[in-house]
Amino acid sequence: MTTTRPTRPRRRADAERSIARIVAAARELLGRDPDATIDEIAAAAGVGRMTLYGHFPNRAELVESALVDALRDGEEVLSAVDLSGDAREALDRLLASSWSLVAESSSLLAAAQEVLPAGRVRELHGAPATRLEDLIRRGQGDGVFRTDLPMAWLVSAVHYLLKGAAEEERAGRLDAVDIAPVVTASVRSLLATPA
Repeated sequence: MTTTRPTRPRRRADAERSIARIVAAARELLGRDPDATIDEIAAAAGVGRMTLYGHFPNRAELVESALVDALRDGEEVLSAVDLSGDAREALDRLLASSWSLVAESSSLLAAAQEVLPAGRVRELHGAPATRLEDLIRRGQGDGVFRTDLPMAWLVSAVHYLLKGAAEEERAGRLDAVDIAPVVTASVRSLLATPA
């Protein structure tokens, strides 16, 4: 009696590789151009349009998967940042790491903001926002960060400053070497305890 090997696990592994290629291509292309088309992403992934749609029925699901993948990689970087010691110095270290991640993914974020509800984009950024909020609270407890403005506003304002710096660099109005000090000075000023 001849037994045949099941083909289902192989198909699943093939599907996983195909999904990984599609997500990687989406991250790369949307990271350069938030208006990259499904056809361009499929071609870059080496799959047909029908294969792409078989895994991602619409643009929103594909963009969300690419953003989730970028945030997962970013979380690895940010979770390794030393946040001990003086809250202001810890903030400087966090901003230095955050800046590069925001710069890499600002176009991808723009694509996500086009197709995902605002609440979903905010939800996906939960871990980085919580990390920053915890650090701000610690600085507030130490008396070095302001307490007169709402926490949600402070966290959002830091995010807007990072995103704005990425846009200024892309537009050529801010040199890459100047961004980290400009962002750090701006955020420190924003969070400083009022005189």
